[in-house]
Amino acid sequence: MRRTSLLLTLAFLAVAMASAQNKTVKTVPLQPTATLDGVDSYNQYCAVCHGKNGKGGGPAADALKKHPSDLTQIAPRNNGKFDDLVVQNGINGDNALPSHGSLEMPVWGELFKSVNGDASSRRLRVYQLVKYIEQMQAK
Repeated sequence: MRRTSLLLTLAFLAVAMASAQNKTVKTVPLQPTATLDGVDSYNQYCAVCHGKNGKGGGPAADALKKHPSDLTQIAPRNNGKFDDLVVQNGINGDNALPSHGSLEMPVWGELFKSVNGDASSRRLRVYQLVKYIEQMQAK
């Protein structure tokens, strides 16, 4: 529970300029989206780091120690195959990805429990998010 509380605090990121040269990451409380739609979830929870286009250039990207990955290159980096299960596991924190679950990248599966208490809504949110990321893949 303590880890979940810490992750909730770190969940939704926004960038504040402390000075022209020093960017810091400001945390704000996790807010639910209006729908479980993938685009809504992506824009609410992912775009601040990965950018609206998924290429890793969101407003918080420069303030992070590790630059967010380019989500449009998942399939191209995997010989053209987009593996839904690998992406789903990454979002849920089931994969040992250093960027997911660190202090900079929340484990969204855990955080979505606080937004959607029931398991079916949480699974649907993650599924829709995976499908939205799949649509971003570079051809």
